[in-house]
Amino acid sequence: MQIGVPSEQWPGERRVAVVPGSVAALKKAGIEVLIESGAGERAGFTDAAYRDKGARTVTRSEAFGADVVLQVRVSDLPLMRSGQVAIGMADPLGTPEIARALASKGVTAFALELIPRITRAQSMDVLSSMATIAGYKAVLLAAGSLPRMFPLLTTAAGTIAPAHVFVVGVGVAGLQAIATARKLGAVVEAYDVRPAVKEQVQSVGAKFVELPLETAQAEDKGGYAKAQDETFYQRQREMMARVVAANDVVITTAVVPGKKAPVLVTADMVRGMAPGSVVVDLAAERGGNCELTRPDEVVVENGVTILGPTNLPATVPYHASQMYAKNVTTFLLHLVKDGAVRVDMSDEIARETLIAQAGEVVHARVRAALNLPELAHSPTP
Repeated sequence: MQIGVPSEQWPGERRVAVVPGSVAALKKAGIEVLIESGAGERAGFTDAAYRDKGARTVTRSEAFGADVVLQVRVSDLPLMRSGQVAIGMADPLGTPEIARALASKGVTAFALELIPRITRAQSMDVLSSMATIAGYKAVLLAAGSLPRMFPLLTTAAGTIAPAHVFVVGVGVAGLQAIATARKLGAVVEAYDVRPAVKEQVQSVGAKFVELPLETAQAEDKGGYAKAQDETFYQRQREMMARVVAANDVVITTAVVPGKKAPVLVTADMVRGMAPGSVVVDLAAERGGNCELTRPDEVVVENGVTILGPTNLPATVPYHASQMYAKNVTTFLLHLVKDGAVRVDMSDEIARETLIAQAGEVVHARVRAALNLPELAHSPTP
């Protein structure tokens, strides 16, 4: 069995799906690794490093000729063929047309964003891995743009007051942002629509902001935040305005899978912040939590800087690739039986990530996003 690892062609993407350190585990399972020449260079991994570990460097077409193609972002569909397996991030709920295109090619495709949040799948959870990096880097971006220092300092020139940071949305990215801001010495507050995260916020040294809102239905069975109606968000914005105004940095991370990001920080709220304040919007790719966010642009409004990065993990490509490679190789080895990928529909991990098989889009939520009828039965594994 061969796996192909092509270089990533997405604009600004510097990660690679497999790093040299992952090759040994794949070879032990009897898998030959074909890496496109130069695929790891932007992340800091040379062709020689791959060859030293037993991988073979090949052309792009040869990488796409393998039995299984591993990518960070599933792309270059014209190079794929019927009967091939594709594994990577495919944004199946946001851009479900990719799943339809993969199905039309006869590709068996797995979207890693759909990894279920269960204990035995933690080592495959790419969203958590990449969110960890995004939360860390968001704080560094804020610190670089803020005309203040983060820590409390007592100097011969007087006492420097600490910066105040407010994190909205306490998933993996939010928790990492809190921890990083605290390490830099900031005073940190955080809010999440899910009251169950209060203890997590406090465990990393931040104050949990409590808003008197009805949040009993704020979390789905997978632990993700659920979309609320506009009345809820309006009341939430009204109550949050004072907290936003009192902070030097606001970092927003609130996303709902497959949905446009809710607007939590309005233009008026931004104008209420002190000049020099910074907003880092990690939901920019989904439209943004801040009304003024423009993806991958720097916006300055009334002296407040709004940053809308859409792919922070790619700015830390070495470690992001290491983490992603661990996730994707663990997932692949979970699927491999007797030298081939076997789709066991009784296995929750395989079933929940499979988006295309036997010429059909097979994932129920992806089919719904494409307005396709429910399948009468699942394809034969």
